[in-house]
Amino acid sequence: MTLTRRQTVVGLGMVSAAGARAATPRQGGTLTLLIEPEPTSLVCFNTTGGPIIAVSSKVTEGLLTYDFDLTPRPELATEWQISEDNLRYTFRLRPGVKWHDGGEFTSADVAFSIALAKQSHPRGRNTFSNVTEISTPDKLTAVLVLSHPAPYLLYALAGGETPIVPRHIYEGTQADANPNNNAPIGTGPYRFREWVRGSHAVYVRNPDYWDKPRPYIDTLVVRFIPDASARVAALETGDVDLAAEIPLSELARLGSLPTLGIEYRGFEYTPGTTRIEFNLDHPALRDLRVRQAIAYAINRKVVLQTAWYGYGLEAPSPVSPLLPKFYDASVESYSFDLAKAERLLDEAGYKRGPDGVRLRLTHDYFPYGDGYRRVADYLKPALAKIGIAVTIRSQDFAAWLKRIYTDKDFEFTNHVMTNVFDPTVGLQRYFHSAGYRKGVPFTNAAHYSNPEVDRLLEAAAVEADPQRRHDQLDAFQQIVSHDLPGVNLVSVRQSTVYNRRVIDFTTGATGISGNLAGVYLTS
Repeated sequence: MTLTRRQTVVGLGMVSAAGARAATPRQGGTLTLLIEPEPTSLVCFNTTGGPIIAVSSKVTEGLLTYDFDLTPRPELATEWQISEDNLRYTFRLRPGVKWHDGGEFTSADVAFSIALAKQSHPRGRNTFSNVTEISTPDKLTAVLVLSHPAPYLLYALAGGETPIVPRHIYEGTQADANPNNNAPIGTGPYRFREWVRGSHAVYVRNPDYWDKPRPYIDTLVVRFIPDASARVAALETGDVDLAAEIPLSELARLGSLPTLGIEYRGFEYTPGTTRIEFNLDHPALRDLRVRQAIAYAINRKVVLQTAWYGYGLEAPSPVSPLLPKFYDASVESYSFDLAKAERLLDEAGYKRGPDGVRLRLTHDYFPYGDGYRRVADYLKPALAKIGIAVTIRSQDFAAWLKRIYTDKDFEFTNHVMTNVFDPTVGLQRYFHSAGYRKGVPFTNAAHYSNPEVDRLLEAAAVEADPQRRHDQLDAFQQIVSHDLPGVNLVSVRQSTVYNRRVIDFTTGATGISGNLAGVYLTS
């Protein structure tokens, strides 16, 4: 077997923009991280939900981690080799790693976890679809054998994307219902202690962590604070040290306080596009003219300024402009045009009634932070101008997931499509007809189906030639932008608010959704 791109890396240290590294990181102390909304599970093998990823990665690690430019770095794998034909990935695993219950971490855990991700993870089904075999020639070697190339695979192995879970805990059980999901055992820098629903979760330092002397802090408290003003107050008083879900209206003010700072790095792994998604099984919304009318009635500039306070970029394509390698700026954008929207609704047969209403729709917004509610608040008067009366319906995170992805009991929603590092991994699940899977969050809830889109996505998933793959993904963007299963809005510039006593919380592309092994406190 001819092997190429051999990589062995020992060090992981990087300096965060949060502050200068001390000569020797301080040991001890309690770090409080705010996560909102509260996760529904503490292990992310079967979900792409941001809150679950953020807590899972503190306990459950991946084979690799990534620099800000997405260069792979070691985590549970110390070395990796890819064959010349791109069909064989060999990973050498870190020796001496123990699970938190004392069990030995081996290649059998890797093989089990990747097979589980292929079966259960919304993105993993696509990521590992070409993996036909996972062999374990010895305890510290795992080999992935592929039927076709997967040009994105090496970038899909972070702990928040493909977590390596303990085989001896999950094997022979229904993974989704395993008690480990609520009281996890992992290899990571922090051990789970307790989860007080509606309040907080507590993790403590793993004294047997493989990367000693890390972790440096003794206790990690993850708090859940639904009220936005209370989250802001907790940062101001020092009750919370790190938070990403902070009202954008408060961001500049918080960053001006002497005790706080703003970090914009640490989101390179998960750029996203906010969007409206239509239920194409709805009698009115299955008509392209109605969807086009809604698109023409929306002013992205206003959405960016009013819902997201200008923190972001207009994003007419499903691919985020924060992924410039894949973004096609020439897609049909449906510029703001109320007159055209009115004509389309007339053509579709939706005339104004005596009350001026053509059509009534219910909108369910994503209950994650407060930006999506502001998008809903914008849509109600914006669509009223063209005769569409919108009722806004709110619910908690779990209820929203059930309504959109299990019950399919919605008309249109606004949420975020996390592109992640590659469109095949991030977007195929939203637009391929096979992505319509009841009960699987963040998939094709629209029930969108276009055979040519399916073909292009399938081709791009196995295309090793960069230019051909680029052309396929451009064609995909053009078709989807015309078909309008959803209206793409903006790519939000994400940020972390931090207390200045916290050092090295953002050392790579996953930021505070990484394992926080190297974080420490100056006081």
